[in-house]
Amino acid sequence: MVETIVMIHGMWGGPWYWENYKNFFEGKGYRCIIPTLRFHDMDPKAIPNPGLGITSLLDYADDLEKEIRGMNTQPILMGHSMGGLLAQILGSRGLSKALVLLTPASPGGINAMTISVVRSFWSVLMGYGFWKKPRRQTFNEAVYSMLQLLSPEEQRKVYDRFVYESGRAASEIGFWFFDPKGASKVDEKKVSCPVLVVAGSQDKITPASVVRKVADKYSAVSTYREFPNHAHWVVGEPDWQEVADYACGWLKMDDSC
Repeated sequence: MVETIVMIHGMWGGPWYWENYKNFFEGKGYRCIIPTLRFHDMDPKAIPNPGLGITSLLDYADDLEKEIRGMNTQPILMGHSMGGLLAQILGSRGLSKALVLLTPASPGGINAMTISVVRSFWSVLMGYGFWKKPRRQTFNEAVYSMLQLLSPEEQRKVYDRFVYESGRAASEIGFWFFDPKGASKVDEKKVSCPVLVVAGSQDKITPASVVRKVADKYSAVSTYREFPNHAHWVVGEPDWQEVADYACGWLKMDDSC
C-alpha cells in the first residue's frame, strides 16, 4: 500500500516551497499531497484578502481536517514552521499516523519569544493592529530569520514568492497567553502517533532551544534531531537532502509507517 504524506506549508508560503521534498519523497514511493492554506493562493504582488488578517490557526486546521477526512487513508503529516504547529493540532485530533515536524512553530504553553524571534517579526509587531491585519516580513527580516544560508540570488527568488500572512494566526502563536480560545494549544496526551522533531542549530525564527521544548512536550512518542549546518529553511537550503534523508529513514524505521 502506498503511504500518503500531507505536506503543510508555513507562514507566507505556499505549496511551491515543497517542490524539493515532493520530488524526493515521491521518488521513494510516497504519495504527496500539498494543500494551500486559506487565502494563500494569491499573487504576491497583489493586495491580500482582508479576511486573511483575522484568519485563525483553527480555521487553517479545520480546513486541513476536512481535506484529510476526505481521504481514504490516514496520512503522515509533514509540517514546516507554522505548518509544523498545524500538524501538531491535527495530530491531537487523531488525524495522522506519524508527524514530521520541520523547524516547527511551538504550541501554546511554550515561551518562544527570544531576541532573535522578536527581531524576525519586528516590522510585523510594529504595525498597529497587526493581530487583525494581513502582514508580511521585510526582505531583510526574511534573510535574517529564515533564508541566511541561501545565495543572494536564491534569497530574492524565494522572498519574491512570499505572500501575506494572518496577523491573528501570528498573534495566536507568539502571544498565546492573551488568546482566550487557546488556538495554538495542543494536548500532548492526545498525540499518540510517532513524532519526529527537526531543528536547525542556526535557526533564528524557531530557535533550536525552543524546538527542543516541542520535542520534550511529546517525549513519550518523539524523536529529536538537530542539524548543526541548517537554519530555518530546511526545505530548500544547501544540503536539504540531508534532512529529507533522515526523515525518510525515520519513517521507514517506524513500524506504523
